[in-house]
Amino acid sequence: MAPVTLAATQTACDWDRNANIDRVEALVRKAAAAGAGIVLPQELFETPYFCKDQEQRFFDLAHPAKGHPVIERFASLARSLGIVIPVSFFERANTAYYNSVAMIDADGSVLGVYRKSHIPDGPGYQEKFYFNPGDTGFKVFRTRFGAIGCAICWDQWFPESARAMALMGAEILMYPTAIGSEPQDPELDSSDHWTRVMQGHAGANMMPLVASNRIGRETGNSCETTFYGSSFIAGAQGELLAQASRDREEIVTATVDLDAIRRARASWGVFRDRRPDLYGPLTTLDGRLRHPAHRFEQDA
Repeated sequence: MAPVTLAATQTACDWDRNANIDRVEALVRKAAAAGAGIVLPQELFETPYFCKDQEQRFFDLAHPAKGHPVIERFASLARSLGIVIPVSFFERANTAYYNSVAMIDADGSVLGVYRKSHIPDGPGYQEKFYFNPGDTGFKVFRTRFGAIGCAICWDQWFPESARAMALMGAEILMYPTAIGSEPQDPELDSSDHWTRVMQGHAGANMMPLVASNRIGRETGNSCETTFYGSSFIAGAQGELLAQASRDREEIVTATVDLDAIRRARASWGVFRDRRPDLYGPLTTLDGRLRHPAHRFEQDA
């Protein structure tokens, strides 16, 4: 496989949905013109990040995946440009609602949908009001330019998510994101922490990682959030290959050789030397193994 150029976009969003979609399309086109084969837009880019508040009217923003106008528009775009585009959208499935990504291949086909697994609930990020926990499990999509494991925002804080996708055959990890200030603590800036956590995923799994965040200040009824951008691409050793600013509309790109990375990953031995038989505590909430009779093991 030839080297592939990865890209992340970032922009601000307002309540002019058509203008938001136009801006993201323009950025995708710009990234493709720069040679990108895979372009990752940010999370829920159709609108402002509405999860700052709990409002029934925002459920009207959701649509089924099949026939979704934004997915169809970006499928046509992907086909015309010959690129891969993971598209974040608010999905309605009968009585369920999900924070989802549709993976669009370079021929415009929709390879499938991933539904966000970890749903946050805190000041300014009240997603549990809107979204069911995803029921797809983690997914890896085989695209023209490589196998992509794509999770969403809060998923990125969990190393288990990245490792699961790596074990399923991912060659690239991608995370569309909406993260910024914390209303309960104006002094807290998680940007560096956010970046380092995902650099760790890239380095631990020895594969490149792309994160796309939004920018701008958005005001809800209960709080105001300033999104800190800083979209980035990390290399297979966790190094930063490219990073955007905190407050400007931008694209960032980096070229990686997936064949060379695959060989390095195999020779490094971190997957060869795994001990799944010892990882039982990871399958429990409290880290304590249980006997077959469902009694707790005694703490050491």
